[in-house]
Amino acid sequence: MTAPTPMQTPPPPYGYVSPIPVRRAHLGDALASEWTKIRSVRSTMWTLGTMVLLMLVIGLGVAAVAAGEGGGMGEDSALPLGFFGMLPASICVITLGVLTISSEYGTGMIRTTLTACPSRSRVLTAKAIVFFLLVFTVTLVMAFAVATVQVAMVDAAEPTGAEWARATVGAAAFMAMLGLLSMAIGALVRHSAGAITVMIGVLLLPLVAALFMFSPALKGVQEALFTYAVPSQMIALYSAESPFGGGGPAGWEALGILAGITVVALGGAYALLNSRDV
Repeated sequence: MTAPTPMQTPPPPYGYVSPIPVRRAHLGDALASEWTKIRSVRSTMWTLGTMVLLMLVIGLGVAAVAAGEGGGMGEDSALPLGFFGMLPASICVITLGVLTISSEYGTGMIRTTLTACPSRSRVLTAKAIVFFLLVFTVTLVMAFAVATVQVAMVDAAEPTGAEWARATVGAAAFMAMLGLLSMAIGALVRHSAGAITVMIGVLLLPLVAALFMFSPALKGVQEALFTYAVPSQMIALYSAESPFGGGGPAGWEALGILAGITVVALGGAYALLNSRDV
């Protein structure tokens, strides 16, 4: 007879040690993940490419028309002409801002994202940082390039340093902030078409509504809508004084108003992202 084989002692639980170093994930990992996502999807290339094209073509076209009139702009600088390219380009930024998060809900990719990074606040923070820096950088480069050509083409006053700052850094921050607001709405609505529709309404509806307020009783409301509509705030960004008279915002105040609205919307997005199921 053969001797019974002695029973082997099973390994203790969790006894395996991975040869790969394991560390706790942090915000930098989430930033790297979101940067990989946003630069690898085609929507980023198409929306930002269209934005660059609109700023370039419309901005230089308006400058060519202003230069062709021959009268010049007198004591005003040519930098406010950049508004004409900014307004249509903002629709591209709104679209990209919404798609940055709502497309993941549409495809179900958000489940994978939150499985890899259970901290929902970290995910939204990483998306906001990557998106803001990307749009800010692209807009800053294009705004500076277009403004330089406009100043060279149009017979106008020499811009001051403050005017250059508002037309480049201010315009880039305004565009990126508008995109962040769109991303927050995308996180709240969680539907691409619905969130884009909401943001287009925010962009254009106040001006359209104000145009049809003929009653004298609504004059105050009409003036407020004209003054604080997003396109009006873009115009005000280029001016040191309110272009609409009265106590309307001007210059950096316009950016501050948009930043305040964006902070409130992002706060709601953080709260609902942590409380709702995916």
